Amino acid sequence: MVRWSSSRFHNGAFGGLLAGVLVLLALVVSGVTADIQLNETSPSAGLSWTPGNEESGIVIPKSDPGNESSVISAIVSEQDQLDGGFSSLEGMLQWAIGHSDPAALKQSAQDAQRLSAAELNKRQMEIKELMEKLKMPSDAQLMQTALDDLKNSSVPIEDRHRALEELLVLVEPIDNANDLAKLGGLALVVGELNHPASDIRTISAWVIGKASQNNVLVQKQVLELGALSTLMKMVLSNSADEAIKALYAVSALIRNNVAGQDMFFSEAGDKLLMDVLSNSSSNIRLRRKTVSLVSDLAEGQLENPVRGEHSCFGNQLFLKSIVDLTMSIDLDLQEKALLAIKNILQLKTGNAVILKDFCGLDDALERMTQELDGVTAEESNGDFAVSVENLRREVQMTFHKKLGEETGVGAS
Repeated sequence: MVRWSSSRFHNGAFGGLLAGVLVLLALVVSGVTADIQLNETSPSAGLSWTPGNEESGIVIPKSDPGNESSVISAIVSEQDQLDGGFSSLEGMLQWAIGHSDPAALKQSAQDAQRLSAAELNKRQMEIKELMEKLKMPSDAQLMQTALDDLKNSSVPIEDRHRALEELLVLVEPIDNANDLAKLGGLALVVGELNHPASDIRTISAWVIGKASQNNVLVQKQVLELGALSTLMKMVLSNSADEAIKALYAVSALIRNNVAGQDMFFSEAGDKLLMDVLSNSSSNIRLRRKTVSLVSDLAEGQLENPVRGEHSCFGNQLFLKSIVDLTMSIDLDLQEKALLAIKNILQLKTGNAVILKDFCGLDDALERMTQELDGVTAEESNGDFAVSVENLRREVQMTFHKKLGEETGVGAS
């Protein structure tokens, strides 16, 4: 049995081999059942597949008990229940013909018509064997194959990595992500977060994040497995890729998930965020994703007003770590910091006085104006800079309005 690789199959790398085998099927079957006619009007100058009553194409006649085509009909009937991919041999032929050279296919079909009964019988057996090998496993079977590799401690690290790559592709559909837990896969992947190799930990976090994205069921299951604490530690990894993928998984687990957010803050999540944001040596992509998570968390608090707001949004050190990002030379990071500040200002705990007196938000916003004026003149970033400037103005207006409400002084 062929061992299928979902990533190679989905990416088309395996398609060449499959095409070659299917073309062989097309040659044999079309050769003993019909004539081949070129469709000259086809844009691709290829062969067209049409029913028997059409003017051109490959015509497969109805089975006749006294005709050799009944042999092929028997194969079609026997293979109609293929496990995925094509519902019948005719469907496979249609695909194969569209990926074949018309002239070569026509010549081979003419040659095949001269086969003897014994040779036809031999070809029939060959086709049946090929069809058996080409049965495509379901996604659940592919996941199980990958999980079997993870269960085997003697599997080389390359194969473990490959198995996780397979799961990364497979868990994207929400139904497959839900099936992963049923197969015992979530616990296995969570276990890989403790693997000594950073590459294995990294892709395991990626799989968890992909499976948890907008999936309340999987979020709950992963949280119950205790993965959040491990992922939060990984965010501080010296490997930028591991840290980024771990933060991606953390974000996927707690976004729009009240229980996950409570667990995150109980594990000192606010300190984790502040440590990353205030560390100027942190990877820029990691800082962008971190401040985006802050923005999402603040937005989540706004969408659930009945819940008490977390104290971190009123913590002056936490707020300063965000305001300081507006002085970054990275325009994308500045924009994400502004979005976070905008959401925080709408919270009751988003103290405008602290943002002004301790964090220096007023000065930071004025300084941004001068910097953005220079960037706007650049062709490469001009439009983006204009967009950021518009956001800066919006934040400034919101800030002054809230500052006036808190101090009793009208906005300047």
